Parts: sequence; C-alpha cells; structure tokens
Amino acid sequence: MGAFGPTHWILVAIVVLVLFGGRGKLSSLMGDAAKGIRAFKDGLKDEDKKDGPHDGVSSLPRTDAEKEELKR
Repeated sequence: MGAFGPTHWILVAIVVLVLFGGRGKLSSLMGDAAKGIRAFKDGLKDEDKKDGPHDGVSSLPRTDAEKEELKR
C-alpha cells in the first residue's frame, strides 16, 4: 500500500508531461490568464473614469431651483 507500482509511475509521468512538457503549455496558459485579468481590471478602471462624476459635478439631473441657484 505504501509503494508505488509501475502503473502509478506511468500515470505520474503522464501528468508531469501534460503539465510541464511541450513548450511550456502551463506557463503560457497562466500568462494568458494573467493578461486577461489585467485587461479586465483596466477595462473597469476606464469605465469608472468615464461614467463617474468629475471634479464635484454631480451626475444626477438638476432641478430648476438648483439651476437658478447656480446661475447666481
């Protein structure tokens, strides 16, 4: 029960080859995932800058009384 048989070693070798073999498949997958996450975060930052209020200007519509008060 404590020792690995030949079948176990073959399975371990296959898993290692799939994960780490052939031009860094795992590292390229992780790199692509990181690029996707970074692009998503940048997209959220750009969206916040465009939609949010700027320099004390409210994004809510003003009433006529507020517009009159600002003109004074």
